[in-house]
Amino acid sequence: MFAAVLLALAVIVGILIAIVALQPPVYRVSRSIPIFAPAADVFAQVNDFHNWEAWSPWTKLDPDAAKRFEGPPAGAGAVFAWSGNKKIGQGRMTLTDSRPHELIRINLQFIRPFPSNSTAEFTFQAEGNQTLVTWSMAGRKNFISKAFCMFMDMDKMVGGDFERGLAQIKAVTEAALEKKLEPQMHTDEHR
Repeated sequence: MFAAVLLALAVIVGILIAIVALQPPVYRVSRSIPIFAPAADVFAQVNDFHNWEAWSPWTKLDPDAAKRFEGPPAGAGAVFAWSGNKKIGQGRMTLTDSRPHELIRINLQFIRPFPSNSTAEFTFQAEGNQTLVTWSMAGRKNFISKAFCMFMDMDKMVGGDFERGLAQIKAVTEAALEKKLEPQMHTDEHR
């Protein structure tokens, strides 16, 4: 009897391992938003990690987090590292590719709550008087993260944060553009 229970347990564990192993090995999360500003203005918000304080969806989750900037102030080679509460964990972002008004690629390393590596990208596509900004993140899943993703959908977990962040980039960029154009509008009114 005991051997039959052990055998049944072994079969169930084997089936669960097989199901987890067959999960997709990669994930990708992506969100887009049109921003009524030139691609150069939107690009500048993302290309400099110092600007992220104004729009990052995670900044408000731990205002007391330890933050460190390394390398150049903006563009390829710029680094932002943080260590905070359990909501934001600990990690490091390295800007690896910066193509003005077109693409920003970031190597994202999480240390805590669980180690992982991902690639985040921002693309900027000019469309008339607006720029379509797409924020995406992709990475590989190991066995543990495959099991985790069976119960927690990465798209749902991170997608809402991307939507909030993009809405904030939109608000910050459009407000800055409006402020920049204000003197010109007053000059045009007096003509």
